[in-house]
Amino acid sequence: MSFRTRLALPVACYVVLLVSALQTLVVPVVADIRADLGVSTSAASWVVTANLLAAAVLTPVLGRLGDLYGRRPVMLGVLGVVLAGSVLAAATSSLPLLLAGRVAQAASFGLFPLAIGMLREELPPRRLTGAMALVSGMLSVGAGFGLVVTGLLMRGGGDYHQLFWLATAMAAIGLAGVWLLPRRAGAATGRLDWAGAGLLGLGLVLLILPLEEGNGWGWGSARVIGSLVAAVVVLGAFVLLERRITHPLVSPRMLTYRPIVLANVVGLFLGFAMFAVFLAVSALVQTPPEVAGYGFGASVLAASLVYLLPGTASGVLTAPLGGRLVVRFGAKATLLIAAVLAAAGFGMLAVLHAATWQIVVGALVVNTAVTFGYAALPPLLIANVAPAETGIANGVNSIARSVGMSLGTAFVVTMMTRNPIPGAVPLPREAQFVTTFVVGAVLAAVAAALIAVALPRERAAGLTPAEVAADDVLGAAGLPVPAPR
Repeated sequence: MSFRTRLALPVACYVVLLVSALQTLVVPVVADIRADLGVSTSAASWVVTANLLAAAVLTPVLGRLGDLYGRRPVMLGVLGVVLAGSVLAAATSSLPLLLAGRVAQAASFGLFPLAIGMLREELPPRRLTGAMALVSGMLSVGAGFGLVVTGLLMRGGGDYHQLFWLATAMAAIGLAGVWLLPRRAGAATGRLDWAGAGLLGLGLVLLILPLEEGNGWGWGSARVIGSLVAAVVVLGAFVLLERRITHPLVSPRMLTYRPIVLANVVGLFLGFAMFAVFLAVSALVQTPPEVAGYGFGASVLAASLVYLLPGTASGVLTAPLGGRLVVRFGAKATLLIAAVLAAAGFGMLAVLHAATWQIVVGALVVNTAVTFGYAALPPLLIANVAPAETGIANGVNSIARSVGMSLGTAFVVTMMTRNPIPGAVPLPREAQFVTTFVVGAVLAAVAAALIAVALPRERAAGLTPAEVAADDVLGAAGLPVPAPR
């Protein structure tokens, strides 16, 4: 195995960590951005919304470009765009320019399907499952890294521009790492389906926009209902188009084949669970108990380091464990374990949230569930698509997770702003947090039932957990991995 090939796993881990870090770096500082730029809360929230909308449009296109023209050049292009966007966001004090920078950073969402496709090209099949699980676990680790770094840099009234300079440095490191990867030709033939890409992008924007803005527009307003109806129409037209052209962006089989459809449904839930627990726990622990009668009055830094860090940092251990579970028991069993854990974690938070240890343990269980779920999804997709469809299949699953994140964000924000406690600073009632956690537990139970009943059982791989763990450690360290026996 060459030096460049040995770099595949560590580089993939790093760029996927970068993806999720860029998602969460700005979440805790929207209020700081609003105050610094002198804009409304709704306008400042577009720093998150614009990123998610652009990601929905760009991710499937970038995954397909990687399939057609090779993963390395597309990854280099993506990181170049992310680098430019990060510099722009770091250097500006204009909301339109900041939003332009965040749109450019949204290209990073394409790195996950590209990294999975690259691993499929570079690693032998017997090591692929464990490697994909390790890389997928970096989504959870990176999200926690983003929250913690934000807390550290913003302590004592820090400048949020520092976060974008950090993103600039991280993108530059990723660019250097990807440059060293092997050069491979594209695995697919044909051309990019621009009409399909346009319809899919428009449909996803019409779907995600009302989910993000529904709280301000009003969930029963004509704009919300009209956007959702239009999304159904446009996405329906997309499906019809994909059935009729020679080289579709998404093959009709991906839209109807049960394992892939269920993988996307589970991805939707996992995205919801990750952002719901981040935002709800952060809001709960920062609530002043002397005013609301619950909460801990924690700072942004304490919320990140004390309450959220244990759950997200545990991904360093739970990601490889997720890989072992997939290899030993299969993707279906691992997804079922993830859904059951998520139900237990949300259920615990709904009942027990009066002590610090209860919040920490509940968030830890939910984050472990998300990490296990992320570990199982790529192997499930890889087992059910051809190599030429690896990028787009994982890209579509990334979209499902992004939509889930938008749903989780919109749901938590809606619950936190409905029927507040009267006062100078409106605060949510404790019952609204309980409802949030109960809904998370119910959705997890529904996901578990779907996985158990509707997902076919797959053949387990032929490696032992110890062999997978050894391969992951050697590969991540850039050391030779023993040849298959």
